[in-house]
Amino acid sequence: MSSKQRVLTGNRLLDSLPSLDRRRLVGVSEPVVLAAAEVLSVLNEHLTHVYFPISGLISLIITIDGAASLEVGLVGNEGMFGVPLALGIDVSRARAVVQGAGSALRMDAALFSRAIGRSPALRRKMNRYVFVQLSQLAQTAACTRFHVVEARLARWLLMTQDRAGTDHFRITQAWLAYMLGVRRVGVTRAAGTLQSHGLIQYRRGHIEVTDRYGLEAAACGCYQADLDSYDRIMG
Repeated sequence: MSSKQRVLTGNRLLDSLPSLDRRRLVGVSEPVVLAAAEVLSVLNEHLTHVYFPISGLISLIITIDGAASLEVGLVGNEGMFGVPLALGIDVSRARAVVQGAGSALRMDAALFSRAIGRSPALRRKMNRYVFVQLSQLAQTAACTRFHVVEARLARWLLMTQDRAGTDHFRITQAWLAYMLGVRRVGVTRAAGTLQSHGLIQYRRGHIEVTDRYGLEAAACGCYQADLDSYDRIMG
């Protein structure tokens, strides 16, 4: 195998593909910068590109009645944004916003759709990834309904840390409330509880994870369920 074939992208979904399929996709993709708070798509807008994050985070957000919003998905280097295209749908039912700055490989939507039609390996991998995303959406819905804010915040911080690869996050209280679908006072209380247990350091606009194992213990079981789902299905 040549050195060219062994080169990986840094995106786990792409890197799990056979080398020939991966090289073909990378060859028609372009590296882009993901700027914090950048909007990649809005509700019911036609999808023009798919994104394979290398670093950075993309939040998938649903807005209810034009007011209340909730994060229903988080995409990092384990996956991609643009899943509807894998199902032959060219619109998104969620608003996609860059939560954490980073980089990605961006591919034209039409090229991606053609690539799926030509590559059985890519089709199989995308089918599995769609299933994983649906499972995580269902897990998030149940988590939001049944679990307390402290456990949900711990889960969200772990998910963010996994994708960002750092213990430090710059995020406002308002944005956390937005992500968790609670009032700001709820975020303050939950973050204060985690901090009092020595799991995080929480200052205005900044969070540091200080006890990863303790945070895992504080999180609801949904965090491990998401990990298990990805590992089991994606391999």
